[in-house]
Amino acid sequence: MSRRAGIAEGNCSWADELFCRLTDGAKREFDMDLLIFDLDGTLIDSKRDLAEAVNATRGNLGLPPLDLETISKYVGNGAPVLIRRALGPEFNEEQVEEALLFFLDYYHDHKLDYTRLYPGVREALDRFRDLRVKMAVLTNKPVRVSRAIVDGLGVGGYFFQVYGGNSFPEKKPNRIGIDALRAEAGAAPERTVMVGDSYVDIQTAVNAGVKSCGVTYGFQPESLLEPKPDLLVDRMEELADWVLKGNHES
Repeated sequence: MSRRAGIAEGNCSWADELFCRLTDGAKREFDMDLLIFDLDGTLIDSKRDLAEAVNATRGNLGLPPLDLETISKYVGNGAPVLIRRALGPEFNEEQVEEALLFFLDYYHDHKLDYTRLYPGVREALDRFRDLRVKMAVLTNKPVRVSRAIVDGLGVGGYFFQVYGGNSFPEKKPNRIGIDALRAEAGAAPERTVMVGDSYVDIQTAVNAGVKSCGVTYGFQPESLLEPKPDLLVDRMEELADWVLKGNHES
């Protein structure tokens, strides 16, 4: 049973109650010109590759591995923050910097070992393209590896731009990335949507004055309570449905 089905039938766990509150009163159609996607946990399931790179980094320092879900909760604020969280406070900044270099090298070589698009993502991207909605990626992941991943998965051509955590002086939730993409696309704030799996993405949308869509299948859906996204979906095709309806009625 899907989370939405459970809600509809009154079979709500504490997590379902969270999503009931999140979606209460949310707009059910979007008319838009620009879709901006987060990468990890939104377009791609990269949990295992990230976890193996983190644990290889820890192993290089003589540390035991962390479990997959713990590492997933550390993702979202960029590679430096990921490694700082994965190592803990006992490591100084110089050690973290050295570990970060090891992590980036390892991850670059293993970025597509297990990483795949989430189910329905490619089909949704096809629908957005058919609607002539401009699409871009804005992630806190380093830009070089981000572009290599979308290209390696065969979806690079859908996006007019891919920006990473080192593309601007500030990372998400700073609004600078959304502002740059809107300027490039010629899109108004009210016709722009940021799509992501965590509070970082929704806060970025709030800071930039654009709409937001949270996805429940990603790394940190429990973090979507505050700030509240304008729309919450279980699959990317659901967002395509709202876009189709909104663009046809606008």
